[in-house]
Amino acid sequence: MLIDTYGRTATDLRVSLTDRCNLRCTYCMPEEGLKWLAKPDLLTDDEIVRLIGIAVTSLGIQEVRFTGGEPLLRPGLVGIVERVAALTPRPQTSLTTNGIGLGRTAAALRTAGLDRVNVSLDTLRPDVFKALTRRDRHQDVLDGLRAAHEAGLAPVKVNSVLMPGLNDDEAPDLLAWAIRHDYELRFIEQMPLDAQHGWKREGMVTAGDVLASLRTRFQLTAEGAEERGSAPAERWIVDGGPHRVGVIASVTRPFCAACDRTRLTADGQIRTCLFATEETDLREALRSGAPDEEIARIWRLAMWGKKAGSGLDDPSFLQPERPMSAIGG
Repeated sequence: MLIDTYGRTATDLRVSLTDRCNLRCTYCMPEEGLKWLAKPDLLTDDEIVRLIGIAVTSLGIQEVRFTGGEPLLRPGLVGIVERVAALTPRPQTSLTTNGIGLGRTAAALRTAGLDRVNVSLDTLRPDVFKALTRRDRHQDVLDGLRAAHEAGLAPVKVNSVLMPGLNDDEAPDLLAWAIRHDYELRFIEQMPLDAQHGWKREGMVTAGDVLASLRTRFQLTAEGAEERGSAPAERWIVDGGPHRVGVIASVTRPFCAACDRTRLTADGQIRTCLFATEETDLREALRSGAPDEEIARIWRLAMWGKKAGSGLDDPSFLQPERPMSAIGG
């Protein structure tokens, strides 16, 4: 098991498959992109599956989420999903994606064993999407969401970040749209994950702002802490049900005390937290011929040193040097 000194047990593994992305979201990376990892630095498909296998069979991991960058850019993605879904015990498998390319891959991913998807979509307006992502691909994301729903990758979750002066007025419209299409909407507070370090706490759209906006059109009933468990999203029942909306308040209401995650980067580093400033190298051990037992020992030791919190609730918080695309959301 992956236990830390605060009594938390990690059962949820986030695996970044690539640092590359085909969007340039303003809250994630600069318009010109980033210096991508060299191919030899990236884990191979076999290495990824081996590390996930160790996590599932020896370390108590029950859920595997594939992230990026944009994981759909990974050529071997379908094969990786199929091999992970064949592990015993079988972990729950999911994918966080920007949705571009999902239209042509959703059915194959479902057949391979993927259970569900989270798709990022911040706006219903194509012009705002272009301003936020610096790409004209809004319809591709809508098509990807539809394909995921039709393929049975349920529940299809939609993640939205609201930005002041761009889409901060869209919360009620996004929720009405999600309900109409049977998607589960979750708003995420903007976090300091941009490589250009442009994030500022002042002026950000908070969870309180989102809820106040939603309540102008909908009746919201808190689902409660017992239903939430270790999930990052606080959820509300909309107009008596059955639909729900979630808010992930990473900045204003951190949920570190219930965190059950461990993270594997695209280049084989273990991160105990999205905002950790230190990493533990598994790639070197893997490539130097270490047996599974030794890799598991290194992983356990890394997680034992996990800090109590992310530090996001500290006004003096310093942003991590590694951009989000290299870490995995």
